[in-house]
Amino acid sequence: MWVLWTVLGLIGLFLVVTLIRAAFWKPETPDTEPLEEEAVDVDKYRRDLSDAIRIKTVSNVDVEKVDWGEFQKLHRLFEERFPLVHKNLKREEISLASLLYTWEGTNPDLPPIALLAHQDVVPVAEGTEDDWTHPAFDGFDDGEFVWGRGALDMKNHLIAVLESVETLLAEGFRPTRTVYLCFGHDEEIVAAKTSGAGAIADTLKARGVHLDSVIDEGGAILNLKVGSILNNRLAGVGIAEKGYADFRVSVSAKGGHSSQPPAHTAVGQLADVIRDIEKHQFRATMPDFVYDLFCKIGKNCSYPARIVMCNLWLLKPLITFVMTKIPPAASLIHTTTAVTMASGSPAANVLPQKASVTVNFRMMPGTTIRDVEAHIRRSVRNKDIEVEYLKGKEASKVSPTDSRSFKIFESLCTRADPTMIVAPYLVMGGTDAYHYEEVCDNIYRFAPFVMDTKLLLTTHGTNERIPISCMADALKFFKRYIRMMSAE
Repeated sequence: MWVLWTVLGLIGLFLVVTLIRAAFWKPETPDTEPLEEEAVDVDKYRRDLSDAIRIKTVSNVDVEKVDWGEFQKLHRLFEERFPLVHKNLKREEISLASLLYTWEGTNPDLPPIALLAHQDVVPVAEGTEDDWTHPAFDGFDDGEFVWGRGALDMKNHLIAVLESVETLLAEGFRPTRTVYLCFGHDEEIVAAKTSGAGAIADTLKARGVHLDSVIDEGGAILNLKVGSILNNRLAGVGIAEKGYADFRVSVSAKGGHSSQPPAHTAVGQLADVIRDIEKHQFRATMPDFVYDLFCKIGKNCSYPARIVMCNLWLLKPLITFVMTKIPPAASLIHTTTAVTMASGSPAANVLPQKASVTVNFRMMPGTTIRDVEAHIRRSVRNKDIEVEYLKGKEASKVSPTDSRSFKIFESLCTRADPTMIVAPYLVMGGTDAYHYEEVCDNIYRFAPFVMDTKLLLTTHGTNERIPISCMADALKFFKRYIRMMSAE
């Protein structure tokens, strides 16, 4: 009986401690010092963004298929719309169509900062052109949205940076530390052997430049509203991005005429290989920054919900397990495996001599391309397979959250909106930022545009568009960020 009373007593004590802990488990008091007002010209930004969208800077893995005249049109647009930028900043063309602008600071001893963006966009999927409400390259402005390819990825960011610098120059601002504007031309070509961003980073490295910080594209500012439990905005700052690797896994067989087939053709054997690969997923573990994200959200929940959220340390294994069952959530906590392509016989009546499957992996920081190949070989029971690495890039380093740059993100966001939750996160896709790891330790991915989650899904898809309502705050953010980051 005493055992039962002891257990009940411990449970009661735990509940009392939890209730008390939840009452005091609240977010730190945000920085709410008022921000100085910044002058922005949203109408000009809308016009410039619309015109930039009309220029079809579509990149292609085959450079012979790229219309480089479109990139030259975009460069001429920059010169026309941003005359002060081109008068006061040094502009260099790097690689095939990338641009490097240098805004000299007054103190050359201070490490410079860099703002990144890419000029290229993905093509519109063939056969979907008529599905658009407004043509993809019309840059149509209906008063509520600016429509078109690149409206979210990422001519919105690119033009906002240039607009902000142009306005700062008009106001007579000069940075203390040097500011670089780095605009690549082929970010959308995943894991390319060469890239414009890589060429810019190599140029800076060759000149002995080591950057204080880099800001590139990332997640937007999202509205978090869950009944009466949570009503905040979430500003996710990407501190790392996943790696990328394509592998071809093949099985060989004798082949021959389909009228005399064996028990299992090469394709049949390949089916077992696919099953093994999909069955043996990479182990899921919750990274510290994902745990911190949950904690920051939890501390902003109403009191009843905090009773649960304050025990995340205890619920961590359960939450991790549940996340593995939800693909978008699972991608945050493990290296993903996706079987995407298959090939076999060239004809229906021919037994395949080789059957292959292409598998795409998105690696968590800490997992290498070599680790992925070893994982494939361990997972497949039929060891008589050929594993061929096709292309990829390693996962990025993880940037710190105690840097001056990250603290400025937090300050700017919470001072603009005290309900804002600023938290680190892992970028699922790729950006140009990882090319700068040899010249910078503080690399962040952040887009200061308030956006609806459903709208973000139009990125790379049909009816990509940006709401006009988010433009003024984004322009103000870039101006303030440059002011604060370029100071001593």
